[in-house]
Amino acid sequence: MENLNEALGGLVIITGAILVVYIISKYTYLIKKAMIEKGLLTQQSNQKVKYIDIGCIVIGLSVGLLVSSVFTTMNISEDTMDLLVWGTISFFGGIGLIIAHYLRRKIED
Repeated sequence: MENLNEALGGLVIITGAILVVYIISKYTYLIKKAMIEKGLLTQQSNQKVKYIDIGCIVIGLSVGLLVSSVFTTMNISEDTMDLLVWGTISFFGGIGLIIAHYLRRKIED
């Protein structure tokens, strides 16, 4: 009986999470649709900016992974190496976000 209760509890959590994502997605879509109809938002420019943002973030993370691979070849303790690897990935991901911000501002102006 305990296994059944645990399975049902997990199912309820997953179902709740799916419903929350669905409701948020639906109302975000409806709000954007209404804004486009009123002329407050242009659909074409948003798509370009979205892809540039995603591209800059992915490039930043991949550069962070490449740079952090250098730390794995060094003879340092495992805790220090983990810290340097995650710090490098986060740092270059942040740089990707900053570059995406400046590119977005340049495109929108």
